[in-house]
Amino acid sequence: MLKNELLCRSLMLLCFGTAFLLLFVQWQIAESTPDRGQTEKGEASDQITIYDDSLKFVSLPQYGPDNIGLAKRVRLVVDLSDRRVYLYHNDLLQVSYPVAVGQEGWQTPLGSFRVLRMQKYPVWRHPITGAVLGPGPDNPLGARWIGFWSDGRHTIGFHGTNQAELVGQPVSHGCLRMRDPDIQDLYDRLSLGTPITVKN
Repeated sequence: MLKNELLCRSLMLLCFGTAFLLLFVQWQIAESTPDRGQTEKGEASDQITIYDDSLKFVSLPQYGPDNIGLAKRVRLVVDLSDRRVYLYHNDLLQVSYPVAVGQEGWQTPLGSFRVLRMQKYPVWRHPITGAVLGPGPDNPLGARWIGFWSDGRHTIGFHGTNQAELVGQPVSHGCLRMRDPDIQDLYDRLSLGTPITVKN
């Protein structure tokens, strides 16, 4: 009888220890990843928090066969001199959109990039007060976020805007602001890994 009690207690301790370890691992994961949100279909999705025109974390893309195939055929070229983004498919121009670009001292970075992060209905956090603004008409990020550059502290990308009248002007902190219908159309045409060239 003593052997069975010892075995039962050992198994119980093992179960509690495993449960504690799993809770600790989940807590560590939750602390190191962005908050989870829901898509319009009610499914869980990554929710990003953007501080002004930047993110506080870097998200590296996960390339799958579907994304690589699409990314090879589609590419974006941002021409800062005419403040437009051009979408090419198989090297044929498909569409272009006007964009607001980085203001003096906060210029949009030049070079070759890839889409690192895509998010529907991003959350915006005020960079000074820390106030959070969820999706909606007052959100300065609009309805979509397409991130392509990060230094580990700030992230730059395409996003919508609640001030469409500023599109076409140098007013952002490096991001490329677009009218909401335009960013939604662009978002639907891209995938993670899509190449982006930003030039003057």
